[in-house]
Amino acid sequence: MSMTPSVDAAVAEQDAHEPDYVIAASASQIETTPRTLKHDDTFAVFDAHGDAVPGLASNHGLFHRDTRHLSHFFLTIEGVRPLLLSSTVREDNATLTCDLTNPDLPGRDGGEALLHDLIHIRRSRFLYRSACHECVSLHNFDVVPRRVEIAFTFDADFADLFEVRGAKRSRRGVRHMPLLAHDGVRLAYTGLDGKVRRTGLHFQPVPSELEGSQARYRLDLAPGATQVIYMEIRCDGAEPHGGAKLTFRRALHASRATLRARVARAAEVTSSNQHFNDAMKRAVSDLAILITDTPEGAYPYAGVPWFSTVFGRDALITAFETLWMDPAIARGVLLHLAANQADALDPAADAEPGKILHEVRFGEMAELGEVPFRRYYGSVDSTPLFVMLAGAYVERTGDLDTARLLWPAVAAALGWITDYGDRDGDGFVEYGRRSGDGLVNQGWKDSHDSVFHADGRLARGPIALVEVQAYVFGAWRAAASIARRLGHVPDAAVFERNAERLRDAFDAAFFDSGLGTYVLALDGEKRPCRVKSSNAGHALFAGIALPGRAAAVAAQLMDGASFSGWGVRTIAAGEARYNPMSYHNGSVWPHDNAVIAMGLAGSGFRREAARIFEGLLRASISFDLRRLPELFCGFARQRSQGPVSYPVACAPQAWAAAAPLALLQATLGLGFDIDARRVTFARPELPEFLDELVLRRLTLGGEMMDVRIQRAGGSPALSVLDRRGDIALWVEA
Repeated sequence: MSMTPSVDAAVAEQDAHEPDYVIAASASQIETTPRTLKHDDTFAVFDAHGDAVPGLASNHGLFHRDTRHLSHFFLTIEGVRPLLLSSTVREDNATLTCDLTNPDLPGRDGGEALLHDLIHIRRSRFLYRSACHECVSLHNFDVVPRRVEIAFTFDADFADLFEVRGAKRSRRGVRHMPLLAHDGVRLAYTGLDGKVRRTGLHFQPVPSELEGSQARYRLDLAPGATQVIYMEIRCDGAEPHGGAKLTFRRALHASRATLRARVARAAEVTSSNQHFNDAMKRAVSDLAILITDTPEGAYPYAGVPWFSTVFGRDALITAFETLWMDPAIARGVLLHLAANQADALDPAADAEPGKILHEVRFGEMAELGEVPFRRYYGSVDSTPLFVMLAGAYVERTGDLDTARLLWPAVAAALGWITDYGDRDGDGFVEYGRRSGDGLVNQGWKDSHDSVFHADGRLARGPIALVEVQAYVFGAWRAAASIARRLGHVPDAAVFERNAERLRDAFDAAFFDSGLGTYVLALDGEKRPCRVKSSNAGHALFAGIALPGRAAAVAAQLMDGASFSGWGVRTIAAGEARYNPMSYHNGSVWPHDNAVIAMGLAGSGFRREAARIFEGLLRASISFDLRRLPELFCGFARQRSQGPVSYPVACAPQAWAAAAPLALLQATLGLGFDIDARRVTFARPELPEFLDELVLRRLTLGGEMMDVRIQRAGGSPALSVLDRRGDIALWVEA
């Protein structure tokens, strides 16, 4: 029987007209070629020149803990913008490098004109510990001396991230007059929450002229000479230690060392296909930069620019995708979410005892309650996913010490499922926001129009999503597995019975023989939303699908209406609200496809998983830096054309970055048997674009193995290149 408090009907009923907390799309990021950097709680978005330009590209700037600490940053030479030569983020994401040169410029004071391409300007920039560090070098390739004026204009609007996303505020705090020092400027703002937020800009050498919004240098460059300017832009109000030049060098060394350590901890993948190698390196590098070190361990922030913070669901799925490669990510995610698990009722935050966090925000609007996301629990799937991941982590590693640490949080999460998640006592977990400010839809497809009936009518809640029931089934099974390992045998038996009871009820309520797949959801009156969606693939992933249903679900996911050629669409073409340009109703999400592929592979459809892998790998080649974005449009794949970009997709995005890693595991049938001390490959499928693959540093406990996989006739052949410890290779043909 549900213990859920009654929900006001006006609150539970979803608003069909007003999207909640949408991201404004007044300009496409494709037009502005964004360059992104991140370190811990700080991220930055610049254009290809390395500038932060207000206006069209309104997401530009330097952000720290959900506040924009630098909204305008612009370099000029002799008062005009330099010409762009090249712009790239290093393969390891450590630095942004922009190469620029002068345009044709009139002579100073009637002197000789400066023809284009004589002064080379290189900007090198990175983030580290709440600061942006930059080195600007200028080299004179002319045969005569040149005097040039270089200027940096800057400003800080201290806008909350939700303002930058498009939210309107009736009142704001107070911006203070700039404070000048001999080598820098301090900008400050006192918010309505009473907090003072500061940005400090420091220059070395000291500028020729320094004002509250501009630093100017007049440089005399001999033929072949180079001069260098260092800058440090701090978001935490601290003073630099030793000057901008010294801190640049120290921070660069420390930043690269941190990224190298994160990459070295994980397994390594190389192959005979350079495009594939590039995609894998980009995936690992993007994950390394998105990871933030919390007191509990490594935690992947969701994505830049809009979601550079703790998200429960995103991190849990990212941890699933990377569990085979780097279990430390899963451990950090589990421990951090356990430390922040809800322990009381708070309707404004959609919090209930045992519920797992959805989102954390630190900005002024969150502090004031203008948005509900300061510590927000409005996701229906994070809690069962948490238990699922805990079980998968223990099965992968055998880490019983961590299992014991997590067990109270696992038990509390199971309590939430039975006491609060099942709102009407029918055995299914439903959602409905508890205040008018919360998210209307609380599954991963959280757009206001993402849950609907076959005729296009929006579903009214409380809503039971297909994938959430699958995750709950997986949670009961995972809890049983942990319980057995910890010696809680009676509990394990109860959890297994709960899982089997749910599976039978789920099949009866959610499988639709007319559709040939599972329905999207049940609405508040238990009417099925008879819509073909990618959500059904998550039932394969969690294992709730009866064996006799898997073939039908796989066929629906891979037919022409659902599979675009690049990946599985969120909603099949032909459904009432299908729109390939929408956020959730026809687009392609890499993480969604990774989850589906893991489900297909686990159900015996490894070739179908390989088709998804091939589609997403080919898609990645067309995107900037070969980086899979958060999502892209669901238009059908056409010969000699790449995928169509979505205008405000985040990149890098953690669960998108990790998708190729999960797709590789799914295709290979890669697993780990901690009890038998062996790395397993169940009916491995080598994708057509690979002839040879090498996996290094496959770890099991403290032991390690390197494996080569080669195409040999119609099936792959596996061999051990190296092993360290008592670890074996097992292959199921």
